[in-house]
Amino acid sequence: MTAQRLRLDIASENIANIETTRTEDGTPYRRKMVVLESRKENFRSVLGRAMSGQNSANRGGVAAAAIIDDDTELKAVLDPEHPDADENGYVRMPNVDMIKETTDAMAATRSYEANITAFNAVKLMAQKAMEIGK
Repeated sequence: MTAQRLRLDIASENIANIETTRTEDGTPYRRKMVVLESRKENFRSVLGRAMSGQNSANRGGVAAAAIIDDDTELKAVLDPEHPDADENGYVRMPNVDMIKETTDAMAATRSYEANITAFNAVKLMAQKAMEIGK
């Protein structure tokens, strides 16, 4: 869930900077992307830890490995009046595409919702299992 929230945060940051032509280092904003990695763990080790009462937080699933800059070409827009225009009148605009960012945000939101649904299902199963012992 944390990884999906980070994906949503990065998509929001990208959208917020869609018109940023000058960052702190003087260059146009570059789209950021979250690199996710799998944290695989087999069922036997998870069950063994659960049976022994060990904390199983942050095990398995997906984790954000890094946030990287997208190195695709920046957009050149003709606007001679812009303060960041070059000698030919072109402004280098960020490589942020609203459709990509919206799609990424929707995918992250759906994944987050799916995780919540899975957690609720596990919680319900645990409650039902406790009722069996009554």
